[in-house]
Amino acid sequence: MDTEINSLEAKVAQFVTLCERLRAENTTLRQQLAVAQNDAKRLNEKIDGAKSRLEGLLNRLPTTTG
Repeated sequence: MDTEINSLEAKVAQFVTLCERLRAENTTLRQQLAVAQNDAKRLNEKIDGAKSRLEGLLNRLPTTTG
């Protein structure tokens, strides 16, 4: 009986350790995701700005009739 209890205690301790590790990893991943989302937003804003400037330049080009 003591062997079974000791085995169960060891398994519970492993489970708790795994849960703590996964919780920490999850926190890290959430932070990395937030950073990546902010980077993507910033890059999309830069792309939109470049697109607007390019459209403005294209609109200033003289048109040719052929």
